[in-house]
Amino acid sequence: MKRLLLAALFVFAIGALTKLSAQESTNATASTTDYKTAIGIRLSNNAPIISNAITIKHFLNDKTAIEGLISFGHDITSFGALAEIHKPFTTPGLRWFYGAGGYLGFGKEYDVNKDRDVNTTFFGAQGVVGLDYKFANIPINISLDWKPELNLVTDINFEPAAIGFSARFTFGK
Repeated sequence: MKRLLLAALFVFAIGALTKLSAQESTNATASTTDYKTAIGIRLSNNAPIISNAITIKHFLNDKTAIEGLISFGHDITSFGALAEIHKPFTTPGLRWFYGAGGYLGFGKEYDVNKDRDVNTTFFGAQGVVGLDYKFANIPINISLDWKPELNLVTDINFEPAAIGFSARFTFGK
């Protein structure tokens, strides 16, 4: 019941952010991206399936980006993909974003019934809300995000403790 409540709260939060972005004022700064593609690392706590990862973000247009994540660790190799909507702040180079996607992971998990590690597949949905900053004079981008995960295979499990920090090298415009 607790997991269902957390999942419902997550869906409500994403909906509220979408409504907020629709009401954003028209006098905000121009929403041009400061880079086209960025590649780097994402550091996160160990709770989510996609924790520490290699990250690549690519803007499809001024506001829409896709992000790919490859994570190795804790006997799990996982791949994630996110679609993100970026919104500007009045501070140059600073944007906030939200989005959703999914992940697939393969690894080992301890099975108490068999008293040993067994091969496991992880599959689930993930959301993301965060801040993205591109430094003006150097090709570096940093971001701080909250990326909760809803594992759907092998067990249904909601993981809200998924805070991450990314640092990326940027190129293109």
